[in-house]
Amino acid sequence: MFKIFDEKINGILFVIIFPFLLFLMSYYGFESSYVRMKDMEKAPDFMFSSVYAYRVIPNFLSVYVTYGVTYIVDHILPFTKGFLLKNGTLFYHSTFLINVFFFIGTSIILNTIFKLKTAQFLLNINVRRVVHLLAVFFMVIVQYVPTNCDSIALFFYVWGILLTLKYFHNRSSKYLIGLSVIIFISTFVRETACLNIAFFGALFIDFKELTKGKLIYWKEVGFLVISFIVPYIVLRLIIRQDTSFFEGVYLVKNFTSPYNLAGLLFGVIGLYLTYKLCDENGRMILKKYLFFSSPYLLMITLVGLFWEARLFMPLILAGFVVASHQFKNIIPSNS
Repeated sequence: MFKIFDEKINGILFVIIFPFLLFLMSYYGFESSYVRMKDMEKAPDFMFSSVYAYRVIPNFLSVYVTYGVTYIVDHILPFTKGFLLKNGTLFYHSTFLINVFFFIGTSIILNTIFKLKTAQFLLNINVRRVVHLLAVFFMVIVQYVPTNCDSIALFFYVWGILLTLKYFHNRSSKYLIGLSVIIFISTFVRETACLNIAFFGALFIDFKELTKGKLIYWKEVGFLVISFIVPYIVLRLIIRQDTSFFEGVYLVKNFTSPYNLAGLLFGVIGLYLTYKLCDENGRMILKKYLFFSSPYLLMITLVGLFWEARLFMPLILAGFVVASHQFKNIIPSNS
């Protein structure tokens, strides 16, 4: 009983409290020189224009959590106002609360994934904790570009990965339905919801079978694609913007700016690290995942900025997941 209690305490320390402290330090221990969010009094106008307008859930939370925090500070806890305003605006504190909530949720789900069908090298609980904390460090370090959507998007993304792994092992329809719901909802957060489809394809699609004309799991993949396409189209029909897909093309800038090249190097080395952690089966899956993620990689190359290393986080987290998992049957039969 004492051992079980000790494991639970350590779980809370390393999965919740320590990641929380890291996130707290990233927001209040030093200030981002990339985005001056600390001085913003309210959600900036650019969040409701161009591609940012389609991120409905983060924008909704940014507005109404700020309203709630402002009300609590003004009417319930007025003695805290002076201290809070010395360390940022109420909008900044609200953004921190939103992001840290979903960040901790992501940490909890990752911990669950790392304990599910654990790979051989992670059977040692201390090694598993180190890998988990390494993934957490990666998520924290990219917070030098604080946004209102990335923590939420990563939360739904790893939740979708968990459901995909469970469906991989027992093919229960409830996990497939749950995954489709996650993709549907997370499309209202960020377009990276499509990466859950790429991860699903990496586990279930067999290129050898495709060359033989056998479309294994095409119905399931089609179901997930519809779950993404429907809200994606609806958002663009309801919210009219001059620019629906991107703000600008940064291809040349990405390969000429030293900062952007540093961001690219971070992403490449981070992925290579997770690739080296994988066994032979895991490396094959990771390669397929990157292949199916190629549209996303192309888009961040053309219209994203590599210096915003947060864009590589879904890929790096997928690498950690694949490295940590034991895949007995790489391509399960469609039975």
